[in-house]
Amino acid sequence: MNGTVRAEGKFAFHALRWPQDTNNAGAMMDNRFATALVIACVLSLISTIYLAASIGTDFWYEYHTLSPAENVSEAGRSIWEEFVSKDADEKTYTDALFRCNGTVGLWRRCITVPKNSHWYSPPETDMTTNCISFSLSDQFVEKYIEPGNHNSGTDLNRTYLWRLQFLLPFVSIGLMCFGALIGLCACACRSLYPAIATGVLHFLAGLCTLGLVGCYVAGIELLHRKLPLPEDVRGEFGWSFCLACVSAPLQFMAAALFIWAARTNRKEFTLLKAYRVA
Repeated sequence: MNGTVRAEGKFAFHALRWPQDTNNAGAMMDNRFATALVIACVLSLISTIYLAASIGTDFWYEYHTLSPAENVSEAGRSIWEEFVSKDADEKTYTDALFRCNGTVGLWRRCITVPKNSHWYSPPETDMTTNCISFSLSDQFVEKYIEPGNHNSGTDLNRTYLWRLQFLLPFVSIGLMCFGALIGLCACACRSLYPAIATGVLHFLAGLCTLGLVGCYVAGIELLHRKLPLPEDVRGEFGWSFCLACVSAPLQFMAAALFIWAARTNRKEFTLLKAYRVA
């Protein structure tokens, strides 16, 4: 009799405690997944800012010349006039970049020249940076096997690398914005499952950003094979390029967190539901 009463009391104690344990477990899971989603959103925001900043700045590649003022003074204003000319071909503006501490971005090219660069003026140390934008047609213009020689034939590798480095960053940002829209819809529906789509879109955006970096590096290397750097010129990748390099792994990490949170939450919710039914 005493054994029966003790067993019934033990069963009643567990029956009373079971809803509280499942609620605590659910709250713990919710906090864990919410933390993962917050971190993923922060990573996504940072990567978007970095990528947007890299697209809008002109320091993807930098050329450093020992004496840009003397180089410009030797040729007078002809360098700047050729640089800004609508008919300037790839070889013309690349030579100007070599000689005048040039920087190149995805949308603009810049050179450093003296404020007063007349042929009769002595070399100056007071320099200014002047930039000119690539037009939309410039982004899709054909690259030639010998830069500047239109009769040398089309260099398909450099042509498509240049076009891809223009298109891929916009595809990447577009994918991330679409993923953010899906995330907002998931919040409105109070469901984590759509976060899988957000994670997949961030992963694809990371691939596009990584492809952008690879295309730019390959394009620069192929260009320098055609037009080698002069002995007194040093070239290096700039901080705009570094921002794009940092953006790609941030997108991959955000994608991993979104997918992990959605899949794990759905799996544990299914197990918890089965446990309650049992």
